[in-house]
Amino acid sequence: MMKLFTTTSNLIEQMVAWRRDFHQYPETGWTEFRTASIIAHELSILGFQVQVGKEVVSEERMGVPSDDELAVYYENAKSNGGYLEYMEKMVGGYTGVVGTIKGRKAGPTIAFRFDMDALDILENDELTHLPKQFDFRSKYAGKMHACGHDAHSAIGLGLAKVLANNMDQIEGTIKIIFQPAEEGVRGAKSMVAAGVVDDVDYFLSMHVGINVPLGTVIAGADGFLATTKIDAKFTGKAAHAGAEPEKGKNALLAAASAILGLHTITQHSDGASRINVGTCISGDGRNIVPAHASLKLETRGENNSVHTYVHEQALSILEGASKMYGTELSYEIVGEAKTCASSEELVDLVGLTAKGIDGVEEVLLRSKFAGGSEDATYMMDKVQRQGGLATYAIFGTTLAAGHHHEKFDIDEAVFPIILNTWLETIGRIYEYQRK
Repeated sequence: MMKLFTTTSNLIEQMVAWRRDFHQYPETGWTEFRTASIIAHELSILGFQVQVGKEVVSEERMGVPSDDELAVYYENAKSNGGYLEYMEKMVGGYTGVVGTIKGRKAGPTIAFRFDMDALDILENDELTHLPKQFDFRSKYAGKMHACGHDAHSAIGLGLAKVLANNMDQIEGTIKIIFQPAEEGVRGAKSMVAAGVVDDVDYFLSMHVGINVPLGTVIAGADGFLATTKIDAKFTGKAAHAGAEPEKGKNALLAAASAILGLHTITQHSDGASRINVGTCISGDGRNIVPAHASLKLETRGENNSVHTYVHEQALSILEGASKMYGTELSYEIVGEAKTCASSEELVDLVGLTAKGIDGVEEVLLRSKFAGGSEDATYMMDKVQRQGGLATYAIFGTTLAAGHHHEKFDIDEAVFPIILNTWLETIGRIYEYQRK
């Protein structure tokens, strides 16, 4: 296939610079004011139609930080190079960005999705850690890009730059979606609700690493677990534990009973399931009947029906434990993702393309996603249900440590592999469309 798009000699260096800049200023879900505003600024310079804030993020958001927290992160971004022109449209944590570019020829609408958020992790400070050694370690204590979304954002900008310089080769429309709050599977659903993929015919998403070696490309990851993240709170009544224990309503016992019950949910014959209670916080003192208890838990299922079963069982157990101890239960859904399989036709196109890319040594058409859940599945599912094709690719790279680890870092040699694969996949889509 003839190469459709040409790149500049210093583009990879620019992508590395973007990635290392984003790495220094990590922002967690719904607080990506600096990252998103820089992306919006760069897209605008390149001539993209830029949409930000409530134009691309609906009110259907989950797990949004408090107004006070958002204000702190907003000021951090303001002090560290964020662009107020765009940040002002993101007030309240509406930190999504979509860049759209239209070609001079008729054709399909192709969308690429890149996530931007970081994690609540204190980055390693040893000199052997390359971000420390090369002076791009996180400047925000307790925040870190420990999953590779800084790289994803830089790749999205690199793709945008090539497209802007090759307008004559674009057929139809290309959208680049920069998604907030992927961690905790919170952001994609709200962008789908805002309509960002309503017109999309081909949807491509990706992740670097995932314990896949540099030079290996997985064209279509499958096996995402459907999941729900739940914050539950039991409210009881405090009492003196020695003098009047009978007057109390023990929220801690309700929570403890719920935890034991949750971990005994019967397995479903239609597929695997998971449940985990990650935190339990309760009580004020050893001689006080606990009046409050909070749980953070998650349910997962191999398919949507299994997950629905586990989720409903979990809610019943929470409610039953609360009633048993006379407490009041409240809960909030703070994250959700579906299960979704990559489209066979698009997997084949990406796989065929990757085989011809310099640096690619092995191409796997399909593989189970080792990371569990991913909310790009909301976008994939929406595109597929409206008749389009979608895939989720994995681009292997050498990791200094596993994902979500304080020493996480990637080999940036993967950048040209990803960029060239996506660019040439566009050309293959055009060929496929014309058949």
